[in-house]
Amino acid sequence: MSVHFSSKTDQWATPQDLFDRYDAVWDFELDVCALPSNAKCERYFTPEDDGLSQDWGGVCWMNPPYGREIGKWMKKAYEESQKGCKVVCLVPSRTDTAWWHDYAMKGEVMFLRGRLKFGGAKNSAPFPSAVVIFQ
Repeated sequence: MSVHFSSKTDQWATPQDLFDRYDAVWDFELDVCALPSNAKCERYFTPEDDGLSQDWGGVCWMNPPYGREIGKWMKKAYEESQKGCKVVCLVPSRTDTAWWHDYAMKGEVMFLRGRLKFGGAKNSAPFPSAVVIFQ
């Protein structure tokens, strides 16, 4: 399990307290990027379900893989919001990237203070985080 909290993976499990704060406001219905071991909603898509090829609908939580595919996830989140879906995205604050300028800046951006500890990790993440809301 330690690989899930290191730079050896692009999967960073959502901190439960952070999710709970946003869930209290939004009442999420679907976790679009999850593993069975870290899903935050009763309904969720795993890598095998391929959330990028699914219709999302409703109020969604998204903590996407933070690797090269993140731009595809942000594009999908934005596109789903254009169909009436609400998507709250936990992402690394990478303001110098194309995906940030192409998609994150189209949403409401909230920068998180400090560095998050993902999924019960011993140390904080080596990057700052932001929450982007598409509605």
